[in-house]
Amino acid sequence: MPEFVLTNDILEQLVDTNDEWIVKRTGIRERRIAKGMHTWELGLRAAERALEDAGLTADALDMIIVTTCSPDFFSPIEASVIQDKLGAKCAAMDMNTCCSGFVYASDVADSFIKCGKAKTVMVISAETLSRVTDYTDRGTCVLLGDGAGAAIYTATEETDKGILSSFLSSDGSGAEYLYMEALPVEQEPLSAERFCDPKARFLKMAGAPVVRFTAWAVPKAIDEALHRAGLTAAEIDWVVPHQANLRILDVIAKKYNLPKEKIYVNLDRFGNTSSASIPLALAEMRQNGLLHEGQTLVCTGFGGGLTYGAFVIRL
Repeated sequence: MPEFVLTNDILEQLVDTNDEWIVKRTGIRERRIAKGMHTWELGLRAAERALEDAGLTADALDMIIVTTCSPDFFSPIEASVIQDKLGAKCAAMDMNTCCSGFVYASDVADSFIKCGKAKTVMVISAETLSRVTDYTDRGTCVLLGDGAGAAIYTATEETDKGILSSFLSSDGSGAEYLYMEALPVEQEPLSAERFCDPKARFLKMAGAPVVRFTAWAVPKAIDEALHRAGLTAAEIDWVVPHQANLRILDVIAKKYNLPKEKIYVNLDRFGNTSSASIPLALAEMRQNGLLHEGQTLVCTGFGGGLTYGAFVIRL
């Protein structure tokens, strides 16, 4: 996580909002901001810590997948830069499915391993959303933060461990509700007078439709992933969701009759970090001794696209 903490009190000085309003509607009290850092730098730090935690060197990696919707470059080279900095000699690619990125990339990693094309795959989710946040829009700026997390998946002969099932889907009819523009389509491409309004590339979100989308998409993704794994919600030790909004996490708890203690939440301290939120949560859970061998987790992501998905994993 970046060091700078952007509190609700600081946001009160930037936009018409207050701590009570933010906490009541989102559950967020603070978020981290990466000042003067590249997205790939955050990702590299997470990658180095993941390798150390796994007791591996970069030589062991067959593939690196980086998920981000806030890259440093239009050309997708975050993964290649990190691969070079790590000294790894492997395939590297970027993926952008917004807040669902870690779930999508984990399924890709699982597929490469299970089909025998790779033995060890690193998934890095890194976001610097502060660079695409409009700090005059109180509907979005109170939500977003920066951060990065990484996971290493490796082949095993134990069929009852690892990713047991996954489900990915998308509803493009809602794409207009959550998006960031790249280059303006209406401008003449050959004109020397082309320009790009910086504000045009800020993240834009229609809150109410997105909440309605998550209310049905998240349960659908979890239901399908559990069904494919042959499990019920009662057999799950943890649900680790994308940290978007406390109200959405409450919907998950109510739908599956789960105690809130089974749904991991760090939204209050880190805000919405898009694709990085699930691996950040998993890393924090691991560091705090909450994850143990034999536990079964459901991880679910949802966001821009509108994409959504879930996977079941046994430690």
